[in-house]
Amino acid sequence: MGTAELSKAPGDDRVTRTAVRRGTEAPDRDIPARGRVAAEEGGAARAQSSYRPLWVEETARRRRLPDPVRTAAVRAVLIIAVTLLQAMVAFLCTMAGSWLAFPMVISSVVSTVVATWGAVDVWVTRQVWNQRNGVVSTPSSTARALRRERRRLRRQEKAAARTQERIRRQGGAGQLSHP
Repeated sequence: MGTAELSKAPGDDRVTRTAVRRGTEAPDRDIPARGRVAAEEGGAARAQSSYRPLWVEETARRRRLPDPVRTAAVRAVLIIAVTLLQAMVAFLCTMAGSWLAFPMVISSVVSTVVATWGAVDVWVTRQVWNQRNGVVSTPSSTARALRRERRRLRRQEKAAARTQERIRRQGGAGQLSHP
């Protein structure tokens, strides 16, 4: 039966998957058929066919976050991790009746405020980056339709203004009545 093998051409970075048919194998998962002698296969051929890479590189499905947004996200995750650690220490100190419980509870409250700021900072940084660098617009975007309508109205206004200017330059010639 057939198996899938990965092959890589020399000088090419792409890995391709090819189907290989082997007639002397059992139908399920490369198990050799009974009675087959190992000497039939050459040692190099067997070593080559048993090679399977641990993983295959796949292209990313989503684009990376922009650098400022990624920086804010990492900062927020670190702050939230420290906040959770402080909250756990405050809880344990409270359960143990330690004198450190009160300062830890106060620092946990302050740290919670800072962690909330960190999460909001990620959101604000992302919005600012989108506004400054633009968002990919889809053809069905309402913003694009509104821009197209405004452009059409502007062209009509300019055409009307040019017509009025031409009439004024000609000294009123072409008008049906005089004032």
